[in-house]
Amino acid sequence: MILEICADSVASVKAACEGGADRIELCADLIIGGTTPGYGLAKKAREAADIPIRALIRPRFGDFCYDDDAFKVMLEDIRLFREMGINGVVTGVLKPDGCLDMERMKRLKEAAGDMDFAVHRAFDVSKDPFRSLKEAIDLGAATLLTSGQAPTAWEGRELLARLNAEGGDKIQIMAGSGVSEANIRDLARATGLTAFHMSGKKETQGAMAFKRTGIPMGLPGFDEYTILRTDAEAVKAAANVIKSL
Repeated sequence: MILEICADSVASVKAACEGGADRIELCADLIIGGTTPGYGLAKKAREAADIPIRALIRPRFGDFCYDDDAFKVMLEDIRLFREMGINGVVTGVLKPDGCLDMERMKRLKEAAGDMDFAVHRAFDVSKDPFRSLKEAIDLGAATLLTSGQAPTAWEGRELLARLNAEGGDKIQIMAGSGVSEANIRDLARATGLTAFHMSGKKETQGAMAFKRTGIPMGLPGFDEYTILRTDAEAVKAAANVIKSL
């Protein structure tokens, strides 16, 4: 049984470890679904964590069809993370027709070498889930992170169960999106899955006493003074559920 926590700060990494997570998926910008973490974050996260870390390799927000420059960045990030001692990478590239770009995925896998290799939720917007599953297996990916091509894993539970049955012992299907202590038990029963991915995030206020409102720095309508961080107690509650399964 695996509980993986998606974290985009050293504070969240520490909270995940404190709560009893089995693995970290390290990223930046979790508020927009996650992008590749910076070198400094990865280095300090590796120093802070006593559990394996996989780094998200996603060079930008948006779709998963990348130009040559973005793809070169992905290869370079994998090289740096491998040298740093990060345990694995989580990534995905699609072709314009919605299929996995196997030529580029193979190059990413080669760059990762003996690192853990996981296919992320690019799968959830791919054209044919069972073709994509087979290709992930052929690639030698250890893990497929998916919500079952639905907004949340609970909503995608029927496809998750089918993917789990089809994947067998060839790949680990990991449920992500909307996963929490409240639904892990039901998800496990409905799908047969043994791996779960969540952020366990909690809204907190930053250290600013003076606040100038109405000036968004990125996403309109988002409170710039609210910080989302992994909550150790949320991780602990989910870990306890998993231990009881």
